[in-house]
Amino acid sequence: MPDPEALASCSLGDEAFAAGDLAGAASAYRRALAAGPFPEASNNLGNALMRLGDLPGALAAYLEADCPEGWLNASAAARALGDLDRAADLLQRTLRAEPGNALAFGSLGSLFKDLGRMDVALACLREAVALDPSDPAAMGSLAYLRAFDPEASAGDVLREARAFDLVHARGLRGEAPARRPGPRLRVGYVSPDFRYHCQAFFTVPLFAHHDRQAFEIHAYSGVRHPDAVTEQIRTCCDAWRDCADMTDEALAALVREDGIDILVDLTMHMAGGRPLLFARRPAPVQVAWLAYPGTTGLSAMDFRLTDPYLDPPGVTDADYAERSIRLPHTFWCYHPLAEEPAPGPLPALAAGHVTFGCLNNPCKVNRTVLALWDRVLQAVPGSRLRLLSHPGRHRQLILDAFTDKDRVDFTPFLPRRDYLAQYRDMDLCLDTFPYNGHTTSLDAFWMGVPVVTRVGATVVGRAGWSQLRNLGLAEFAAWDDDGFVSAAAALAADLPRLAQLRRDLRPRMEASPLMDAAGFARDLEAAYRRMAG
Repeated sequence: MPDPEALASCSLGDEAFAAGDLAGAASAYRRALAAGPFPEASNNLGNALMRLGDLPGALAAYLEADCPEGWLNASAAARALGDLDRAADLLQRTLRAEPGNALAFGSLGSLFKDLGRMDVALACLREAVALDPSDPAAMGSLAYLRAFDPEASAGDVLREARAFDLVHARGLRGEAPARRPGPRLRVGYVSPDFRYHCQAFFTVPLFAHHDRQAFEIHAYSGVRHPDAVTEQIRTCCDAWRDCADMTDEALAALVREDGIDILVDLTMHMAGGRPLLFARRPAPVQVAWLAYPGTTGLSAMDFRLTDPYLDPPGVTDADYAERSIRLPHTFWCYHPLAEEPAPGPLPALAAGHVTFGCLNNPCKVNRTVLALWDRVLQAVPGSRLRLLSHPGRHRQLILDAFTDKDRVDFTPFLPRRDYLAQYRDMDLCLDTFPYNGHTTSLDAFWMGVPVVTRVGATVVGRAGWSQLRNLGLAEFAAWDDDGFVSAAAALAADLPRLAQLRRDLRPRMEASPLMDAAGFARDLEAAYRRMAG
């Protein structure tokens, strides 16, 4: 049992943490630990350091706690640091000590998602839900992860999302407020990612081109560590609300008080999303956009934005809980937030072989995808493949899927400029499915690298089709596995075409709807007017 002075310091740390004084909390917890081991103080110190962004310090503090709660939290820090092996080992240690720990099963499911092991990830999340049906996080993760499942139909994805609504959301629904009178539509955007994040490649161009004479823009920000992009977005808003520490109930009251006409969910069931805010119906019109093309499943969500290629008119409307509103050209309007590096020359001309690549998140790289990529490598003698992956044991599981393992290499996660530079070493990219590349494919096009896509049966698998149609390159989309292999092999054999694409893709992108920020803003605003009636 810690001595009274250590207990008092720990209590002071708790008070400082609750008041938002994270540095003061960390100092108090360190004083509590000065007298000797104190698991609670070590764990709380880790929490404060995590919130401060000190991941190595947080990991050390959690490990010093040396208890199941500390191991569970340490796994999150290790994962954030890219050490997935250590994160997995810590979660397994937690479950050996506490076999019924629902949070550990949920975290393990999320970790296996990052490794592309959807079968294991879904099983872990279902166990988490069974152990603690009251936790919305695990069921929300299930709703999101089904989109990555090669075995899931659009109906399966919808049922998972509707189950979340039935269990966690529907009972919170209040009466929608009436629209306030006024000359401008008041639009509120809700996101934890108004910062340097992949979401900014789409929010920055939109917010910069909103018609501020006709629309009043409010941002409800969950950002804990604001940066230059945060400030850039803030300047495009009429009102900015920092709400990271607000409960859903309190935030719903604030949205009502602000008189928002249209509330836009930019995160849905992804990390940091606030579906239970939207469940409370704080705005007369509520719409989902950007996080991923799909469904929230919420009975309180009125609309979802899409485009004619993601959702062919009259074909897919029953796949979603919301009413689909199709923007005329594209779901995405992209800005790379970086002019450099330039694409550079086609690497195959100097290397003497074609290099395929895929820098999509490994969570999209399942066994079916790996088998198809192996067929492509076999169809193009001497070719190589570069993939994005954290270091760790899982790399060997990927290599085991290939006939010629020595033709596959990896790149780790890198800062934006270095990540884009990886495309200078690639001749063409191979897409993932059933969840295509979205932002990553746009990055590839920006760097002059074409993407061969495999069109899927669910909306996330039609992203490549949508982007290629907007670029006038529909011939790079395949509708079955054999077509994918043939398209990739044919393009790999046509080095003059690849060299021409290397020169043309960036200007083609800039001239397309995919980078027409002003046009996209007008299309989106027209959709908002239709929604508001």
